[in-house]
Amino acid sequence: MSKDGSQRSSSSFHFFAGLTTGCISASLLQPADLLKTRVQQSRSTSLVATFSEILAGPNALKQLWRGTLPSVIRTGVGTALYFSTLNALRQNIARSNLLTSAGIVEAASVNAHYSSSSLPRLSNLANLTTGAIARASVGFIMMPITVIKVRYESNLYSYKSLWDATTAIYKGEGIKGFLSGFGATAIRDAPYAGLYVLFYEQSKRHLDQLQKGRSLAGTLDAGHSMKSSTSLSINFISGVLAAGFATAITNPFDAVKTRLQLMPGKYGNMLIAGRRMIKEDGFRSLFDGLGLRMGRKAISSALAWTLYEELIRRAELKLQENSQAVV
Repeated sequence: MSKDGSQRSSSSFHFFAGLTTGCISASLLQPADLLKTRVQQSRSTSLVATFSEILAGPNALKQLWRGTLPSVIRTGVGTALYFSTLNALRQNIARSNLLTSAGIVEAASVNAHYSSSSLPRLSNLANLTTGAIARASVGFIMMPITVIKVRYESNLYSYKSLWDATTAIYKGEGIKGFLSGFGATAIRDAPYAGLYVLFYEQSKRHLDQLQKGRSLAGTLDAGHSMKSSTSLSINFISGVLAAGFATAITNPFDAVKTRLQLMPGKYGNMLIAGRRMIKEDGFRSLFDGLGLRMGRKAISSALAWTLYEELIRRAELKLQENSQAVV
């Protein structure tokens, strides 16, 4: 039970909700991920040329979804771990009297029940920190499958299966090969996740207040719960906006990470890779794939968070109904 007396769903359900949303978004948006990887692998590779090349080849549809299995494993399990870890961190902060007295947990406003969010309401600092810590931790755990996924999507390697990719990387580079690009990944993912949670929560609050103002001016009593359709719309729009801002800020690290994972022998480490990319391909190479990544992240993050929050909302409503029925 939460501090305000409401029922809270279990950590296992947060894991399940994250797994479900991650698998769905990864499956639907794999073509965008594949195109982004191929555009980032070389400055000479354009989106139009890459897309045309795939369409002109055999089994074009199958090729667009190449790498779906490692992507689903990475995104599904990674999202499950991320949401369950993030929830644990946020719940612990929300329950901590010490942090509450220090002002890290923001006081809930009057009529806080009228909100699109089913998650704890924290301060900007807490949202930024918990998002970054959760993402960096999960990123390290999922790094091997991330490397396999990126190479599987690229046309620089001709892996026939996940097992083929795994054995080839191990034989050629050892365990170290499965951690290629972790520095750039961590520097990309931690700020991205922290900024995403910060922007996402801020956007929801502003949109909640806007909707609340419209309801007060109309016929809806602000004391009532927000309609599910309205909640879904607010969460989805907030997810799109948050992903757009966070992606634009962190894209250079994503471009460097892709080069490191595809050609670790050539690029060495993050600093060498960044300098070499700028020297050989120009500063614009750090923003290769930005449009694809921004579009893909906007849709996938918005979809994942919207479905996640809706699943959690429904689970907690069910818990409250069962609790009231027992009483």
